[in-house]
Amino acid sequence: MSNLFSQRIGIDLGTANTLIYVKGKGITLNEPTVVAVSELDNKVIAVGNEAKHMLGRTPINIIARRPMQDGVVADYSVTEAMIRYFLDQVSGKIRFIKPEVMVCAPAGVTSVERRAILDATLSAGARTAYLIDESLAAAIGSGIPVAEPSGHMIVDIGGGTTEVAVVSLGGIVVYHTARVGGNKLDEAIISYIRRKHDLIIGERMAEHVKVTIGSALPLQELKTIEVKGRDAIAGLPKTIVISSSEVTEALQPYLNEMLAAVKTVLEETPPELSSDIVDKGMVLSGGTSMLKNLDRLFTQETGVPAHVAEDPLLCVVKGTGIAIENLDRFKRNITGR
Repeated sequence: MSNLFSQRIGIDLGTANTLIYVKGKGITLNEPTVVAVSELDNKVIAVGNEAKHMLGRTPINIIARRPMQDGVVADYSVTEAMIRYFLDQVSGKIRFIKPEVMVCAPAGVTSVERRAILDATLSAGARTAYLIDESLAAAIGSGIPVAEPSGHMIVDIGGGTTEVAVVSLGGIVVYHTARVGGNKLDEAIISYIRRKHDLIIGERMAEHVKVTIGSALPLQELKTIEVKGRDAIAGLPKTIVISSSEVTEALQPYLNEMLAAVKTVLEETPPELSSDIVDKGMVLSGGTSMLKNLDRLFTQETGVPAHVAEDPLLCVVKGTGIAIENLDRFKRNITGR
């Protein structure tokens, strides 16, 4: 089983960002889940931050892409190259003892998708690979006492998925995954601005708008931002000003999908655990949970108090790190190869 000297590494392989936890060192890496690949020989040219800067700016024969779609492996060979690159970053290219690696995956992934993640991790240089459900990792990392016999609700909203789960006695009792997250919110802003203002903008501009003036509920004080892009009709560069109320309107359909996932889980939760959740509220984690007023929207629509976890971006990777350091405690909730 576990080697005394082998390194233990936890990976939060997110649709938008990949974070790595190394036992004894803490979180050592946080980079975008983006890979730039040469079309000519399918060779990986850049990974992470370097590749993200290339998004939408690459020459014809280089493609910058996200190998994870909706929290699952969309491109196996590119994902493997990316994990290998990240492992080299945190534990050096020459490894005398291969590390034990735990990766988290959405609770709703199929056994084929689970195998793809485990195989990619082993091919990338891990000695043993483990898989933990993202919701459980998020709950552990946000400080929820998961081992207790009472219900706790975690809503983990990342770049590709919204994972809603009720945990009790160290495991997941009810869960629901909606394939909607931060990336879909960016797409909503892109299509809204094109539809309403005939302006074509890129992913990075949309993300900037969302982070700067995006809100799940109308803001008391209207905010505006300058948006630069290409005129859809004239084809020339153009700048417009849009308001926070327009962004709120653009995000509504996808926010409703997130809410529907939360309501589905609340409806399926056993009554004993429901009363615990009403008392304690739900915890929001993941980067997208930082959208202004999202907690207020959830509270307003469900009647259950919602709180954003401390360091929501880091909950999943922290939980994965705690789980790999305490394998015996979480053994029954972990798949291994």
